[in-house]
Amino acid sequence: MVRSPNPIRLVILWVGLALARFGFISSERARRTTNLAWPRVLTGLARMSKNAVDVAMVGVAVGSTAIAGVGFAAPFWGLAFAIGGGIAGGTIALVSQRYGAEAFDSLGQAVRSSAVLVVLLTLPVTVLFWTYPTELISIIGNDPETISRGATYLQIVGLGVPFAGLNLIGSRTFVGMDDAWTPMVVRAGGAAANIVLNAVLIFGLGLGVAGAALGTVLANVVVTATFAVGLTAGWLPGVGTFPFSVDPFGGYFDGETIRDLTSIGLPVMGTKSVWTVAEFPMLAIVALFGPQVVAAYVIARRIWGLMNTPGWGFGLAASSLVGQELGNGREGTAERYGREIVLFAVAVYVVAAAIVFTFAEPIVLLFTDDPAELSVPTAVALIYAACLAIVLKGVSTGAEGALKASGDTRWPFYSQLVGMFGLAIPLAYLGAAGLTIPAVTIPVLGVTTPGVSIPALGLTGLYLAFIAETAAPAAINYYRFSTGRWKAISRGYRPGAAPSDD
Repeated sequence: MVRSPNPIRLVILWVGLALARFGFISSERARRTTNLAWPRVLTGLARMSKNAVDVAMVGVAVGSTAIAGVGFAAPFWGLAFAIGGGIAGGTIALVSQRYGAEAFDSLGQAVRSSAVLVVLLTLPVTVLFWTYPTELISIIGNDPETISRGATYLQIVGLGVPFAGLNLIGSRTFVGMDDAWTPMVVRAGGAAANIVLNAVLIFGLGLGVAGAALGTVLANVVVTATFAVGLTAGWLPGVGTFPFSVDPFGGYFDGETIRDLTSIGLPVMGTKSVWTVAEFPMLAIVALFGPQVVAAYVIARRIWGLMNTPGWGFGLAASSLVGQELGNGREGTAERYGREIVLFAVAVYVVAAAIVFTFAEPIVLLFTDDPAELSVPTAVALIYAACLAIVLKGVSTGAEGALKASGDTRWPFYSQLVGMFGLAIPLAYLGAAGLTIPAVTIPVLGVTTPGVSIPALGLTGLYLAFIAETAAPAAINYYRFSTGRWKAISRGYRPGAAPSDD
């Protein structure tokens, strides 16, 4: 594994070794987890910074309606990551278990089948976005200028949906083979190129939101091409050689592999889709507060994305390391990895949240050159709520990664469903509109129930929605992990190692 003096790695390792010193986790597992997690965290920071810079650039160049328009397009673009991430959830489970068991022939088949499956699923999405962008954005908001900006962005960025899905397959393949360095280099490089392209297209050529969308598409094409060359050639310039290469001329439509990818990936896709689909009613509710609050909410979401990047690393580290141990039949070690990664992730999230909490207002001011146009206090308050809620994400992400490694992917789907539709969206609606329950007469009993009126909670409803969104998945995912049922489920996907308590 490549070692680096990168400050992200040093901070994560410092937190892990501090936990190890007090006996909370194993120092060996802390180091191995760090080596897998930090490149992915850095990749996440690069990509989420790119998203934040997108919003900041269009905000400075065009104004708050552009921020809101890009925000309205975001859940549609998120479908690429829901579909691609779902298939990639199956990819990392199959690749990590086959890599741990050294079953390289079936490993290549898993990669090829994943690629063709994600293309078949994402191409119709591209066609939909290109054909009906205005109608789709109109589902969320009704401000004409915001709809126009969002439709322009969505139509163009939709061309990158298949490439974004393939990028996830490539990334998860390397992580499943215990290599988080390569996808970090490739995807972080793509994010950096995206920022440069956006600056040229938005400011240099004056393309506004269209430039931001086009930069995203071009960057995704480059990343996809790089992954394809690396996986088929078995090496990349500046990165080195890999322990395995994929034969591009092998079979793609293997029935058993596609069934495994589907059975593992559909619940993962559902989990990711829950959050993506929930963004539509959530943004529609936020729009009731007015364009300034929408812009503040979009900014807070971008900062949330930055704070959530530790989960990118720890979730995939859990999937890879737990999966490899399961592939070798060491169920006891797999469980210890899962528990310790959860604790490790929570500690790192605390550090990230503390930093953002301290500098919330200066961060918000980076998104506008006219503070009077943006509700800065609202954005700052939303970021404070996000800081409190994000710590719980460490619990849900770590436990979810272990469950994914085993193929037990339904419970994370249920937990996300409860968190978003059962709690977060109702709380946001109570914030915007309140709730009135009329009096009801029950003829048989001759009883009339009293009417209840719950006044609108205002912005407090949005703050509570942030917390509820992570609280439910944290509780449900960790409960499922604690039952140990996932170990038995994993035996149906392994290449053959007998289970042990080691």
